[in-house]
Amino acid sequence: MQIGKKTKNLLLICALAAIFIFLFLFPGSVPAGEEYAPYVYRSVFSLLPPVIAITLALLTKEVYFSLFIGILAGGLLYCNGNLASAVETILYHENGGFVTNIATLQNASILVFVVLLGSLVALMNKAGGSAAFGRWASEHIRTRRGAQLAAILLGVLIFVDDGFNCMTVGSVIRPVTDRHHVSRAKLAYIIDATAAPVCIIAPISSWAAAVTYSVPAGSGINGFEMFLRTIPYNFYAIGTLLMMILIVCLELDFGPMKLHEDNAAKGDLFTTPDRPFADADDEVPSSRGGVIDLVLPVAVLIVSCIVGIVYTGGFFDGVGFIDAFANSNSAMGLVFGSLIAILFTFFLYMFRGVITFREFMECFPTGFRSMCAPMIILIMAWNLSGMTGLLGADLYIHDVVAASAGALKIFLPCIIFIVAVFLAFSTGTSWGTFSILIPIVCNVFTDSYEMLVIAIAACLSGAVCGDHCSPISDTTIMASAGAHSNHVNHVTTQIPYAFTVAGVCAAGYLLAGVLGYFMNSPAAIVSLPLTMILLAAVIATANRLIKAKQ
Repeated sequence: MQIGKKTKNLLLICALAAIFIFLFLFPGSVPAGEEYAPYVYRSVFSLLPPVIAITLALLTKEVYFSLFIGILAGGLLYCNGNLASAVETILYHENGGFVTNIATLQNASILVFVVLLGSLVALMNKAGGSAAFGRWASEHIRTRRGAQLAAILLGVLIFVDDGFNCMTVGSVIRPVTDRHHVSRAKLAYIIDATAAPVCIIAPISSWAAAVTYSVPAGSGINGFEMFLRTIPYNFYAIGTLLMMILIVCLELDFGPMKLHEDNAAKGDLFTTPDRPFADADDEVPSSRGGVIDLVLPVAVLIVSCIVGIVYTGGFFDGVGFIDAFANSNSAMGLVFGSLIAILFTFFLYMFRGVITFREFMECFPTGFRSMCAPMIILIMAWNLSGMTGLLGADLYIHDVVAASAGALKIFLPCIIFIVAVFLAFSTGTSWGTFSILIPIVCNVFTDSYEMLVIAIAACLSGAVCGDHCSPISDTTIMASAGAHSNHVNHVTTQIPYAFTVAGVCAAGYLLAGVLGYFMNSPAAIVSLPLTMILLAAVIATANRLIKAKQ
């Protein structure tokens, strides 16, 4: 007998109610003291909350509910089943609570930046700049392939910060891809795949600074020099860019993405009933706006954000440009840059008379409303990451990698890559992943500098891969927001693409480990071309199989 939807919902509600009643009647004990650790601390169960959240998100397609259940599971595990203490921990714990996360300087700055950027996008839409750029682009970009290649090019050019990349590329290129019937899921994938993968191989970026400071200070290793040496070994970042170009040029789509692209060709850009940011998309623009009303604000935004980032690093106090990037607070710099861009846009629009002062001010609440959904997901993702940290997930991963160090070192780059993928996918943070793993790697490879470079590159590559396809990653969330795509649609459509590249990269790190161990010389000369050739062969084979099946 088939169970109806209402019956399933009722059973789910009854099951949750029964669990809560049991936890109230039989609460677990929560020992006091600074040295407190839950029963599951530093064990495989510390990864259970993100696994629950990700699994539920993929099965139910409900992001908020899935994140909430994952956070609740983390709080209950931390408090040994005591529901009252779990709620207090989830809300107010100093190292991962909901309120505490919002109040931190870094996270609060990110939220302010997202709101300001949403307001700037609303302004450009209202002034007619986005519509004018779409009309201009339609005269110069005449094919779906050209629209997607333009999105890739723009994503590569904006390499300063991944979040800034996601929001800017989406707002600029979305009208162009819409005109050429590129699905929002495909646009979100392109935005996401040119955010972190580009930043992790760009010497001047917030990511370069994060990697530089992840290298232990007492290790005797120059962090920035190490970052530069890892670029040719960052197989996932380079492979992702190659894969995007190949699938666009070959017009190859597979997995859930194919359904979205087929529907987009027929006029349905979303496939699912959900229409994110429908109010922003449907707003009637001014007829007086021109291309300059989009190009100039975006150009000023890019320049002012770079200036804001190096300003926070002390560039105007005499610190060198590279050192200023390394010492910067990118979130604060992005806030400064977006504020400058909005002030510039105000004078530009008032001087040109494209919108009235009242219309200008009305765009701020419009921009805020358009960013409410991604901000809620971001805050809940931070909360879930905080719960995972309280359970000692980072220490458990440390133990796993350290236990592998006794094996043949030629396999360690591949092992580190896989562990980094899993950790970043589970926690939604690439920066947190390589800040955990890089000190371990530095302690393992003390006798071979080349193997150390390969292992750190594998760590960075795996962290970017896991972050790229994780539903709770802030970059993934902002890519969905930038493309105005349903978040779950974005995640489910890009996972097959990301894991295809990841599988080839794992083989590449096996090869690099063997070459680096026996040659003790730059192995990227051989391993990088062979890995990219293998990836191209896999894509070409998939293309032939899919075309033959059709």
